[in-house]
Amino acid sequence: MPLEENGQTRSDWAWSIAVGGIATVAFAIFVLFAWYFSATLFLIFAGILLGVGLNALTELFGRVMGGPHALRLTAVCLILAALLGGIVFLGGSTIAEQTKVLSTTLKSQVGNVKSFLERHGVDTSYLDFGSTTADTDVPAKPAAPPPATESKTNNLPSASAFASSGGAIVSQTLKIILGAVGALGNFFIVLFLGLSFAAQPSVYRKGVLQLTPRKYRADMTDIVDRISDTLERWLIAQMITMVAVGAVTWIGLMLIGVPSAFILGVQAGLLAFIPTVGALLAGLIVVLASLASGWVAAASALVLFLGVHAMESYVLTPILQRQALDIPAATLFAFQIMLGVVFGVWGLALALPVLAIIKVVIDFMREDDDASSSPVAKAA
Repeated sequence: MPLEENGQTRSDWAWSIAVGGIATVAFAIFVLFAWYFSATLFLIFAGILLGVGLNALTELFGRVMGGPHALRLTAVCLILAALLGGIVFLGGSTIAEQTKVLSTTLKSQVGNVKSFLERHGVDTSYLDFGSTTADTDVPAKPAAPPPATESKTNNLPSASAFASSGGAIVSQTLKIILGAVGALGNFFIVLFLGLSFAAQPSVYRKGVLQLTPRKYRADMTDIVDRISDTLERWLIAQMITMVAVGAVTWIGLMLIGVPSAFILGVQAGLLAFIPTVGALLAGLIVVLASLASGWVAAASALVLFLGVHAMESYVLTPILQRQALDIPAATLFAFQIMLGVVFGVWGLALALPVLAIIKVVIDFMREDDDASSSPVAKAA
């Protein structure tokens, strides 16, 4: 080989190794960044999903009523706020009361199930959610009577006891306040991001495309449009499914005579957002809450849950989502479990939209490969 060609070959090899090394390091940095800031990334992704959902509702509203995008989005937000406000105003006290009753019922039924399993020799250590009852099993020793010569002022707590009690109260109060502020802050962050994305979707779409090199901008435009269309159709179908599941569960439990039927229907509708796992959790909660009304009510609630799950799986999902998503159930469930174990509740709740985006990208790449390997492309 001539010296010039040999030198060019070595230069090409060095350039390929350098590019490969830089790409590997960049991918590792990206993975570490996503791992350490996964909660923030999922929070932003939830805001994007809310924006996509509001934009989809705005587009549907535009088919009925014309007008500019901002006016239609305002109308959609006002309608949603009015519905939420009406539910809270008309049934706020009912929701609070039923939530309290449901919490007490679930705790007692978990204890009953635990006792039943223990009587039959089943290990129930996985049902121990705390040590709240641990102190009640140990009888307290009677306090020794104070000496006759002791003054009454000695019965008052010492300064250290006052300090420790005050510190514990302040610590618990701060935990509650910080938890409430964190949850409320996350809610407003998602709401702000969703409204911002829905108000100007074209601006953010154009920004994403401008960050793409000009050579790949056409492909990126196609991918972004496909992802947006897929998520919009899936969110509309999911909203309809959630409303249907919640309404049927509420009416069915109310006919059976189960207490807290409304709040159970609400939680079933909300958990319907999480495929497979959400339905199982909702069914478990419904059956546990129905045990307080007897075995007949619990069996009826189980039949109702199976009927609602069948309606969701074999009627609503095939009709509403057959054009939105086509993901095998086992693949979705495995992906949910993986993201749930790695990222917690955020990963479990947002596993389906994440998998939908991955599927859109994979389908686009396969179409590209099929097009490049077709006889027409080879002849060209």
